[in-house]
Amino acid sequence: MEMPILPVHSHHCDEGGQELGFVVPESNAFGKDFRSYYTEGERKSVVEETYHKNHAYQTFELVQRMREKHLCFNKGEMGIWECAELLNDIVDESDPDLDMPQIEHLLQTAEAIRKDYPDQDWFHLTAFIHDLGKVLLHPKFGQSPQWAVVGDTFPVGCPFDKSIVHHQMFLNNPDTWDPKYNTGTGIYQEGCGFEKLFMSWGHDDYMYQVMKENKSTLPPQAYFVIHYHSFYVMHQEGAYMHFMNDLDRQMLPWLQEFNKYDLYSKSTVCTDVEKLKPYYQSLIHKYFPEKLRW
Repeated sequence: MEMPILPVHSHHCDEGGQELGFVVPESNAFGKDFRSYYTEGERKSVVEETYHKNHAYQTFELVQRMREKHLCFNKGEMGIWECAELLNDIVDESDPDLDMPQIEHLLQTAEAIRKDYPDQDWFHLTAFIHDLGKVLLHPKFGQSPQWAVVGDTFPVGCPFDKSIVHHQMFLNNPDTWDPKYNTGTGIYQEGCGFEKLFMSWGHDDYMYQVMKENKSTLPPQAYFVIHYHSFYVMHQEGAYMHFMNDLDRQMLPWLQEFNKYDLYSKSTVCTDVEKLKPYYQSLIHKYFPEKLRW
């Protein structure tokens, strides 16, 4: 498939000159700054507890066990929309910006991108499916704990970068004290490419692997966005860039563009799910099989 080039989008205006494209809001659903992990607020204690466990338990060995457990795709067969509906029961306990059901976040992100990139339908669908891996939290999927599904991701098998959110909580992680992992580039080579890294286990890696397993025809950028959208320490802080290869550098602008919509489209204003459903079902049919192995 031909690789889409990131276009310079132009916002459309109505007759009164009002901009119709996506506009970044000044604050999150709680009136706070976005991704403010240290400000007192409604979500602070829940978020901190999730990260405390995530940073203590996400070791290289744990990631291998999780991959072995979940990448045998034996949880049953299900369509994309059916899977998205399961997210109605799920709230992400690592997110300081929103406590709405996840299907709302998917549609809010997708619709924001659709406004600015009306001709890039693969980008709309990428936004709609980007968090589908959170179904690992659902009882039908074994009800994994939040710390093993959500939150920012980072490589394991190498030093934990100091700019990772709540970095001090890695003091409880045994890999922090293991010289095999805590020196230099750890078990990896500089310039090896992100694909060679073992990322902390969560919904990003799981959904990326589901796409590969079911041979989605979405373009490479979509796979990259799904795989690394929670890798904030890289695409926002510039950490781990020494592992990038030329393909990663080519893909990164799409991820950074996507991140703007993923982060800032979160709102307590609900979408009309039934009205939007036919459009997203048509995209699902275009890029995915009817039933996927999960």
